Parts: sequence; C-alpha cells; structure tokens
Amino acid sequence: MTRVACIGECMVELKQAEHGLFSRGYGGDTLNTAVYLARLGAGTDYITALGDDTLSDEMIAGWAAEGVGTAKVLRLPGKLPGLYMIQTDDRGERRFFHWRESAAARLLMDLPQTSAILESLASYDIVYLSAITLSLYSDGGRARLFAGIRRARESGARFAFDTNFRARGWPDLSVARAVYQDAFDLADIVLASTEDLLPLYPGASNEDLPARVPGGEVVLKLSEPASILRLDGALHQTRAEPLTKPVVDTTAAGDSFAAAYLAARLAGVDPVNAARAGHALAGVVVCHPGAIIPRTAMPTNIIGTPATSGKATP
Repeated sequence: MTRVACIGECMVELKQAEHGLFSRGYGGDTLNTAVYLARLGAGTDYITALGDDTLSDEMIAGWAAEGVGTAKVLRLPGKLPGLYMIQTDDRGERRFFHWRESAAARLLMDLPQTSAILESLASYDIVYLSAITLSLYSDGGRARLFAGIRRARESGARFAFDTNFRARGWPDLSVARAVYQDAFDLADIVLASTEDLLPLYPGASNEDLPARVPGGEVVLKLSEPASILRLDGALHQTRAEPLTKPVVDTTAAGDSFAAAYLAARLAGVDPVNAARAGHALAGVVVCHPGAIIPRTAMPTNIIGTPATSGKATP
C-alpha cells in the first residue's frame, strides 16, 4: 500500500541565476515534500491537476523519475500549470512572484473525477496537504476535501496539515483563520512555524502559539534553528545541529522538514527524534539553490530508529 498522499499544486519554477537570467524547473510546497518523502523511502502519491501541455508532461516524467506516484494526477485539456519565480537576497532569503490564477490545479475539487479521488484517500496511511493547497479551492471545494479526509480518518488514515501561509492566497485574514481552524480541528499532526502563524495571530509568543492548535501532535518551527513539540499537552524543544556550510537558498526548508518528520513517524520514530530528522534534512536543503537538491546531496541515516518506549508511537 502506498503510504502517503500529498495533495496540492506544482508550478513551473523560474530560479534566479547569474547575470539576471533564470533557469527553469518545477516546484510547489507539497510537491517538494512528496519528492523528499520518496527519496527517504516512503511510498508517495502526488494528487493534483495539470494541463495537457508539454510542460505538464515534463513534470509528470520528472516526478515519476523521483519515485513519486502519478496515477492520480488529472490531466485537463486546454489548461496549463501555474508559474512562479524566486528571487533570493544575499542571505538566501527568498521572494516569490506567482502567475497561477487559471492553473489547472485550482479545479481539482470541482471535477467529475473528484469524488473518486477523495474516496481513494482511505487507502493511505497519511494524507498530507498545506494551507497553500487549501487556498487554491473554493469554500465548496474545501468542504468536499475536508469531508473526504474525515472519511479517510474513519478508515485509519492520519491527516497531516502544514501551516504554510501565503497572505496573497487569501481574501482576508478572517477567512484564513477560519479555514486554518477547520484544518486544525481535523488534523492528527500539525506542522507549523512562527513565520506562518504570527501573521494570523499577531503578538502571540512561542509558548502561546501551540495553544492555538488543538490536537496531540503539534510541531512549531521557530525563527531560530529549533522547534517546539506539543505531545499530549507537554512541550519539548528540539534544536538543530549547527550548519557546516553557508545558507544559499531557504526555499523548501519547511517542505523538507515536513518530509523527514513524516518519514520518520511512518518508520515508528518518536516525534522528538522525527523533529531532529526534519532539522537535519532542512539544514542540508538550505545550503543548495532551488527547492529540490541534487540526489547526491541527500543526507543518509537521518531517520533514526523506532521508538522503544511507548511514549510516542506513530
């Protein structure tokens, strides 16, 4: 059985190069996570909609080459994928520009095949998506997606929600807060960050933010290289190992963290050590340009071993 379903959008990526030029690739938060999950050995399907164009063909071929399942990628005649551009400053911080209003992925919850896609979620161990995924759909589309996830959870799947926040994707903060709350109420695992939550809950402290999120397993990544985990009401802090190379590009730092965390949890590793695995992979990813690092740069032996104490089982 394939173990993880990642739902979202992949776009054509234009990445800053030398002399004002850009190189072309592809990326998107949940796709990045899917690729890293597959590289870490977790069976992973990507669920999205694309066009019938050659760029969409190239994306699917690239995902398949990474070991990501593509059987549930819907192809829409006459549509195209979205486009985004990354600019990075001297510290590796990134700025995004998007062209995605008519992208095929936005229609995923409103197609004749939608019901079958949602019913299939019950066959997975984890259903993973982000707030960016939710921002793509209408109110009705989000309601259909949440209903499908509820049915999947009744069959034993877990729902992992990443709080990845982009203000431009929401009409206003009140709508975003309401959708986030719906996702929090449903999620078994929440992967959050202060960068995502502070715009939604300004003035909250690092200790206050986890309290905004119900559920027994909440990971809050901090502005420094550390995270706070809330496990059944108790807080635990985990620090990343110091970087040995300079930061080049922070794109996909959170996406790769999520992949290593979920891969570790699927392997039976406790949440604290799963967070250490997340920091370890993210610490490598930020030292390379672009969302997806070369396969040769992937770290080894970061997942760890399954928990032996019954303290935090998957």
